[in-house]
Amino acid sequence: MATHKSAIKRNRQSIIRTARNVHVRSSMRTLVKNVRVAVAAKDKEAAVAALEKAIPYIDKTASKGVIHKATASRKIGRLTKLVNTLD
Repeated sequence: MATHKSAIKRNRQSIIRTARNVHVRSSMRTLVKNVRVAVAAKDKEAAVAALEKAIPYIDKTASKGVIHKATASRKIGRLTKLVNTLD
């Protein structure tokens, strides 16, 4: 366990940030899943609507440092490609 004052504060910050990151990552995964479910149901309108919600959230997740910017770009590209197969 941390004994220095600065180490105690670091530990406290780490716990708070980890909880925030878990929440943000979980929300992002839910939005991605919503897109995939809509595509699996062959519902183009719902898929496009879900994608429009997911893209800004994925970008925001990357800007917060929860995921890498290349990972965000890859996720957005793959989801967009998936939705575009529904023609």
